[in-house]
Amino acid sequence: MKNYFTHLECTNCNKIFDSNKITNLCDECGKPLFAKYDLDSASKELDKSYLEEQPGNIWRYSPLLPVKKDKFKLTLGEGYTPLFKSDRLGSKINHNNLFIKDEGVNPTTSFKARGLAMAVSKAYELGIKEISIPSAGNAAGAMSSYAALAVIKAHVFMPKDVPPPFVAECKALGAEVTLIDGLITDCGKAASEGIKNLGWFDVSTLKEPYRIEGKKTMGYEIAEQMNWKLPDVIIYPTGGGTGLIGMWKAFDEMEELGWIDSKRPRMVSVQSDGCAPIIKAFNDGTKYAELWQNAFTIASGLRVPAAIGDFLILNAIRESNGTAIAVSDKEIMEYSNLIGKTQGIFAAPEGGATLAAFIKLYKQGWINKDETIVLFNTGSGHKYYSLWD
Repeated sequence: MKNYFTHLECTNCNKIFDSNKITNLCDECGKPLFAKYDLDSASKELDKSYLEEQPGNIWRYSPLLPVKKDKFKLTLGEGYTPLFKSDRLGSKINHNNLFIKDEGVNPTTSFKARGLAMAVSKAYELGIKEISIPSAGNAAGAMSSYAALAVIKAHVFMPKDVPPPFVAECKALGAEVTLIDGLITDCGKAASEGIKNLGWFDVSTLKEPYRIEGKKTMGYEIAEQMNWKLPDVIIYPTGGGTGLIGMWKAFDEMEELGWIDSKRPRMVSVQSDGCAPIIKAFNDGTKYAELWQNAFTIASGLRVPAAIGDFLILNAIRESNGTAIAVSDKEIMEYSNLIGKTQGIFAAPEGGATLAAFIKLYKQGWINKDETIVLFNTGSGHKYYSLWD
C-alpha cells in the first residue's frame, strides 16, 4: 500500500528536514519535529473504507505513518485498544456518556507501546544500532521490548525509586539499565553522555519525531471507534504530553483527508498537584512551562517536571477551548479504585487521575450531562501493585 510520508518539519520555525536521514531536534531552534504527509494526494487516493481489511494494531494506519517498508514494522499487537462505554461507572457518578479508552491492554501494559513501536521501527529502518531513553518506567519497558525484536541495543535510565516491576521488565528484555538518584530530568542528563559520546539514538519524549506518530493512532482509533464523530471532551493524563499532542495532530490530518469534520473535542490535561507545570503555565497564560521544583506524585508517568513539548500541549488545550487541572494523589487512588470496582479495569494511577479530573470539572459545570467524554487509562495498575499494599 502506498505510503504518504514526505518530510520532517520543525514545530516552531518550520524548517524542513529529509525524511530519510537520522534526525532528532531542529538544528536551528532546538524544538521538536513533526512527520508530514502528502495529505492532498491521500485525500484523493485513500478512502477510510480500506481499514475494513487492515490488522487490529497501529499498522492499520500505515499509509499515514513514517515507516515505509513492511519488513521494518515491528509489532507485538499494540494499538486498537477497547473503548468501553462505562455504564456502571456512569450510573455511579450520574453521567450517561462516559467512555474509557483502556491502554493498559497494550503490550508491556501501557500506551507507551504505541510510540516506542513506531520509534524503534523507524530506528530499525534507518539502520540505527543503539538507542537510549530516560523514563519513569513504562516507556523504558516498551523501548526494551521492541529493541529486542529488532536486535537493537537498548540503554535505559530510570529514577532509582520507580516501582521494581519496571526495572525487572527492562532487564528481562535485555536492556542495559542505569538507575539514577533523581527525577526523569536527571535521567535525561545522564543519558545525554552516551548520546553525545557514543552516538546512541535518543528516543526520549519528542526529542525524535516518531514516537508521536505512534501515539497519534489513539486519535485515529477514537474517530474510527466512534463512527468518525469525535467526543465532546477528552481527558488525558499528561507527563511528556505526546499522546495529547499526537491526537491533536491526528485530528488535523483526518480533517484534511476528509474523514472527519472540523469539530474538535475540548482537550483536558491532567497532572498531579505535586507536579503540575502544564497547569501552572495554562493558568498563568504563558507559552512555555517553568521547571517544577521538588516534583512528587505516586503516578510515575505524571512526574515530569519539564516537558520539551510544553508549548505544543498548551497550544492544543487552548485551541480546543480545553483546560488543565491538577488532582491530588489521594484523589488519584480513590478514583483508580472506583474505575476498578465499577468497570473491572485495574487502572494505573494516571488513569485514576482522569476520573478525578472529570469529577471536579463535572461538579464545576465545565462538563455537562449530555456531553460525550473519553477518559484515557494509559496503563495497567499491575506495575504499581505496591500502592495497594
